[in-house]
Amino acid sequence: MKNCISIKLTKEEIIITIAEEVSQEEILEELKKKMLELKILYKEEKTPILVTGKVLKSKEIEEIKSIIKQEIDVEIKFDTPKDLGLYSIKKVFNREIEISETKFYKGSLRSGQKIEFEGSLVILGDVNAGSEVMAGDNIIVLGNLRGLAHAGAKGNKKAIIASEKIEAPQIRIANIVKEMEKEEEPKKYAYIEEEQIILE
Repeated sequence: MKNCISIKLTKEEIIITIAEEVSQEEILEELKKKMLELKILYKEEKTPILVTGKVLKSKEIEEIKSIIKQEIDVEIKFDTPKDLGLYSIKKVFNREIEISETKFYKGSLRSGQKIEFEGSLVILGDVNAGSEVMAGDNIIVLGNLRGLAHAGAKGNKKAIIASEKIEAPQIRIANIVKEMEKEEEPKKYAYIEEEQIILE
């Protein structure tokens, strides 16, 4: 993809904007080509760089930082969430998640345990009351889900939650919360449709 990176100079910083729908390989290739343009801006001053646009994973951030640092010793900031907590979210985004990095957790989660992952989480056991599972993409529980589950934690409304039985008092997908009714028959599948969580 051409022009997947744009560079803009402001009074306070140099802004590098990365297009949303591009691969990391395309980003790195384009960035290497843009380094000459970037170095011209650094004849005198050490203006900090802000990288914005596409939401990046930790490994991708380090790769981009490494390419810039090899040529220019400058402060680099990234306008992207560094963890999955709701308070760190700077933007809501949607993307396809049929293909997602997946972490498998063998065993059940006890009360007080918490697991977070940037991609999808598969729990090979139960998520018991008082425990918490948080994922940037999907959450799949092969046992019963009784603890808190927050899928699409960075704002991805295409994320899903699936379990043998969803018996949690509350589930979350992106920024939408669903309080579960005690009288409801336990469901197996949760997703967002028309800005509300649907259970099936």
